[in-house]
Amino acid sequence: MENISEIIDKVTLAMIEFDKGDAKRIQHFLKVHRFAQLIARGEKVDSHTQYITELAAVVHDIGIHEAEARYGSSNGKYQEELGPDIARELLRPFGIAEDDIERVCYLVGHHHTYNNINGIDYQILVEADFLVNLYEDSVSEHGIDAALRNVFKTDTGKRLLELQYKP
Repeated sequence: MENISEIIDKVTLAMIEFDKGDAKRIQHFLKVHRFAQLIARGEKVDSHTQYITELAAVVHDIGIHEAEARYGSSNGKYQEELGPDIARELLRPFGIAEDDIERVCYLVGHHHTYNNINGIDYQILVEADFLVNLYEDSVSEHGIDAALRNVFKTDTGKRLLELQYKP
């Protein structure tokens, strides 16, 4: 079997191909992936959790194009509804274990749901996406403070938020 980094690289290239012509979305998931990777390493998760977290970060918004086509909206709930089936189709050719694909698809299908977070992989994905969205959406200082209080749980994620947004 290929090593984990090789699989993540191949999935990343497949996602770039999937999002071709959409530089904004490609840039978004690359940033989310890197923050997720950094938070997972900072939290010293096991290698399997690191792998799942990184895979999920790469494909987390895979449902956005279908949401826009079907509903005329990129709303997070539509992405959660449509993303898992698309992610499953993209991931299968890479020889990823079915249980791992299902966990990644679960994360894709819940990454805009912030209650009942079940697992460090889920928490890290949410925090990484927030770190990027707070910037990309020009969220106010009040919104950043609310995210820090209500969403962020990991020490690494909190530190990254504070380093970026607190003078």
